[in-house]
Amino acid sequence: MTLVADRRTTALSTADIDTALALSEGRRDRTLSAEEAEDIACTRLSAERFETIRAALASRRIDVLMTPADGRRKQLLVADMDSTMVANETLDDIAAHAEALRPGVGEDVAAVTRRSMNGEIDFATALRDRVAVLAGLPSSLLEEAWGSLRLNEDARTLVATMNAHGARTALVSGGFTFFTARVAKLCGFSEHHANRLVVTGDQLDGTVEDPILGPDAKLAQLRRLLALDGRPDTAALAIGDGANDLPMLRAAGLGLAFHAKPVVRQEIANRIDYTSLRTALFAQGYAASDFVLD
Repeated sequence: MTLVADRRTTALSTADIDTALALSEGRRDRTLSAEEAEDIACTRLSAERFETIRAALASRRIDVLMTPADGRRKQLLVADMDSTMVANETLDDIAAHAEALRPGVGEDVAAVTRRSMNGEIDFATALRDRVAVLAGLPSSLLEEAWGSLRLNEDARTLVATMNAHGARTALVSGGFTFFTARVAKLCGFSEHHANRLVVTGDQLDGTVEDPILGPDAKLAQLRRLLALDGRPDTAALAIGDGANDLPMLRAAGLGLAFHAKPVVRQEIANRIDYTSLRTALFAQGYAASDFVLD
């Protein structure tokens, strides 16, 4: 079991660790980062007891994760982009920048995004419907949206550290290649996959090229990348926040729900609710001294 405190607001205290030790009947194993991250060795920890520990430490903004001791360091990282590696929802941002040209389009698109990420609408249908309302708008909106994009904290550190330790790293998004190509380059991903917006001249066509990269395609990419090295699902780390990430999160040896939507939080046991992407490294047993800092 790994405890990780939100270092911006909380220092992991001896009392926090003692709470987890008492509830888990475990023992202190290793400090991964002083006053931030601690490994606790424990056996026979039930799902109910795990949730009890998580709830006990929630007010302290401490994430609690459980991983097997064997095979902790993963050989493949498959990461979602929007609201995971970056703070933005890029399609929503395109629509928001279009407000002056087409009032109301921003909220219309954002509302569908919220429903899609919560699993209320089929992903492919939601994507096509949102893109359709952008038809005829200038393609320069893509550059405007790029200008407001921000990487999430420790995005580069996560990718650089896993690259340095021999893992494959892939950015796999239900968003658009216009953004994934640039984010992949910024973070150092070895490859990226996403949907392709159709642009005609200097205008958005309002369509997306087939096939749509959605939940099943994300899982297929994870399996394809594992097969390249003959590795099992247990060798993969997948991280994402929305309903379209669920298939790959379920399949991966370590599936992490990152500041996730309720439908994902309800299903995926290992969650990052309070801390940054560096927690994905602590969950694999990396100490802060192992990190390749951005």
